[in-house]
Amino acid sequence: MARQFFVGGNFKLNPASLQASTSLIETLNKADLDPATEVVIAPPALYVIPVQQIVRKDVKVAAQNCYFKESGAFTGEISPKQLVDAGIPYVILGHSERRTLFHETSELVATKTRAAIDAGLKVIFCIGETLEQRESGQTAAVCEEQLKAFVDVAKEVDWSKIVIAYEPVWAIGTGKVATSAQAQETHKDIRAYLSTAVSPAVANSVQILYGGSVTAGNCKELAQQPDVDGFLVGGASLKPEFADIINARK
Repeated sequence: MARQFFVGGNFKLNPASLQASTSLIETLNKADLDPATEVVIAPPALYVIPVQQIVRKDVKVAAQNCYFKESGAFTGEISPKQLVDAGIPYVILGHSERRTLFHETSELVATKTRAAIDAGLKVIFCIGETLEQRESGQTAAVCEEQLKAFVDVAKEVDWSKIVIAYEPVWAIGTGKVATSAQAQETHKDIRAYLSTAVSPAVANSVQILYGGSVTAGNCKELAQQPDVDGFLVGGASLKPEFADIINARK
């Protein structure tokens, strides 16, 4: 079974106002988008609901983070149950900015992922290595370690709710991009690991996205790689070229 092409837009802490956010969505609503591609956008938490109310129906909305508790004394957090109640279908977990700036461990990311799936969310599960780790040949080992924490608490059926986003940390927002060969090699390694650690069926069916300075200029070559099933886009998701990235296989 062919894996559906998937493009996610991670707005991060952008834009700076609800008006600018609305303008961004209006541009996306007018764009000619490939109907064969699943599109998900992740605005800042404050704008998730207003964005969902105005975005076109063929574009889904994600939260950029959630906690693993349903409710309670957890100041500043959002629960998976609250996201489901608000009609938000997706959440991004394990992004390298969460891992590095907010010191989230692979175990915490796995716990949050488990809670999100149990609540009924789908998860864009981020993994990736630093430049130092790549240069010392540790890319595959780092990705496997980040995945293993969830493999250890997951049932095989859970993987139908997971989209993996491989984002080399050295390529995020730097303008550096993994070559199409580097991306393909790492995605192939991830599938090989999942085939052994979970099952060949899961390895074959799970979507693996590439993220890290994806632009309209480099997306077509990356999209032709057999194990690259789409993109998680950062900065370019705030620009009109996001539509070109969505249409990379059109």
